[in-house]
Amino acid sequence: MIGYTTLGVNDLEKSAQFYDSLLAVCGASRIIDIGTFILWSTSLEDPGLVITKPYNGEKATVGNGVMVAIRAKSKEEVDAIHKKALELGGSDEGAPGFRAEGFYAGYFRDLEGNKLNAFCLG
Repeated sequence: MIGYTTLGVNDLEKSAQFYDSLLAVCGASRIIDIGTFILWSTSLEDPGLVITKPYNGEKATVGNGVMVAIRAKSKEEVDAIHKKALELGGSDEGAPGFRAEGFYAGYFRDLEGNKLNAFCLG
């Protein structure tokens, strides 16, 4: 299974502040921070999200078709995560709502343009 997903960023400090606030909504916090690599999760055993500047020193760019999905506990938590992303300066990519029977999601982009969603099943 997936251990963590990595997003390349250009402004590590600004992106870290965005994710500190955003991921706190679903109970995640910084588990590892070595200055150039920051991992958020709910525990070391659970999947996490990492941001880092690209290792090759080139500019970070958004991957076409790449998206990170954040599992939420409820529709209310999906709504809260989506709302928080927009409050933090993220952009809307699709308001929260049912996309298919039993699949509720809201889509947004972070400060660097990376696409994410918050979703719940049921």
